[in-house]
Amino acid sequence: MHLCSHNDRFQNFTDGHLLDCVDEEKDLGVQVTADLKPSRECQTAHSKANKILGVISRTFSYKGHDVLLQLYKSLARPNLEYCISARSPYYEKDKQLLERVQHSFTRMIPGMKQLSYEEGKIATHWSMVT
Repeated sequence: MHLCSHNDRFQNFTDGHLLDCVDEEKDLGVQVTADLKPSRECQTAHSKANKILGVISRTFSYKGHDVLLQLYKSLARPNLEYCISARSPYYEKDKQLLERVQHSFTRMIPGMKQLSYEEGKIATHWSMVT
């Protein structure tokens, strides 16, 4: 992988064998791209967490606030928090992408669907922090 924008993309050899040049690589669950932007990693985290929310929504018939909160905190949120320091979204679009998972979760809670996202965040904030 060539990480510098001014790199001439030289071919590298090890023991006489040409090394493959890739634009992205996954290591320890973190997707690293040649441009070092976190967008791809944020999309992956969003996709995984959204799939978990879908499973929770389809699987559990009892959707009490406490039950959903525990399921979210134990199944979906770890996908968003894993290696957050490596992901470190600094683009607004990446931040909003990750926020959409929380928005989807607040809409799953009975009585919260009609509230705006900001009102839902305020109403559930005390539970989310702990």
